[in-house]
Amino acid sequence: MKLLGISGTISGERTRLVVEKILQSAKEQFPEIEIELLDLQKYDIQFCDGRNPSTYTGDTKTVIDIVSSADFYIIGTPIYQASMTGALKNLFDLVPVDAFSGKVIGFAATGGTYQHYLVIENQLKPIAGFFRSFVAPNYVYVHDTHFNSSNEIIDQNVIQRINGLAHQVVFMQKSLNHK
Repeated sequence: MKLLGISGTISGERTRLVVEKILQSAKEQFPEIEIELLDLQKYDIQFCDGRNPSTYTGDTKTVIDIVSSADFYIIGTPIYQASMTGALKNLFDLVPVDAFSGKVIGFAATGGTYQHYLVIENQLKPIAGFFRSFVAPNYVYVHDTHFNSSNEIIDQNVIQRINGLAHQVVFMQKSLNHK
């Protein structure tokens, strides 16, 4: 089983660090799973223009293939203007509708206000519902104050939530696969 972590931003590093930490925790708890990080900063992805996903080329096709081949996901985004990033929304628009269907998704977000966690509840979970995904009930929201000046997560409660989400998504996916 391959757990794909998606850092859904083309700027900054905190979201990637959170997604990496969740992936590492999942691997420590379940060494038999495969993990992979998809960092959108490393790809030159075209804007979705409504065509069939199979007709894209280059980095866009690579990213679509990476997302489509995963068994389950950790998806992270910084919250800008009370919403997910445009880069993540574009990714959701690019992938085939069935790419996430029947698969578990766990969400993580970073932001500068304590209310921005609501983006997970009000935007990301409904999108996962559209894709017919199974959404982990828990998620991780990391506020700016939870990082130190070296961008290390210093809040023990956040670290516990990271470990809990990692366990939850793997447990859920294994339960769905009856493995």
